Amino acid sequence: MDDGVNVPPFLRGIGVIAAIAAVILILNLQTSLSVAQLLVSVAFFIAMAVAAYMFWRDFGRREIGLWPARQQGIFYGAIGLFVVDVGWFLSVHPSGRDALVFFVVAGACVYAAVRVWREQRRYS
Repeated sequence: MDDGVNVPPFLRGIGVIAAIAAVILILNLQTSLSVAQLLVSVAFFIAMAVAAYMFWRDFGRREIGLWPARQQGIFYGAIGLFVVDVGWFLSVHPSGRDALVFFVVAGACVYAAVRVWREQRRYS
């Protein structure tokens, strides 16, 4: 079933992407594409949230329930702020100082959550 043409898979993929881009330009579908991109990004955010909930429900809920109230509050607060931060990042698409603020807040949330988690997992 070889037709004699050896086109590398990379070039074939670039050709498919170029053909799709040409159809979008010719049929003036930029608005529809931006709406589809928005819907896909919202669906991706929801899928991430569902996966995180499933992970928490299966593994973390029982263990975190045994922690002191202060550590639970810090951990859940860090996770909640991180979710809000990622949602803001996906909706606003920040650049410059706003992007720096996103990464600083995300880093602080990850640091707080990991530190509390490691502190509670330490066996002494």
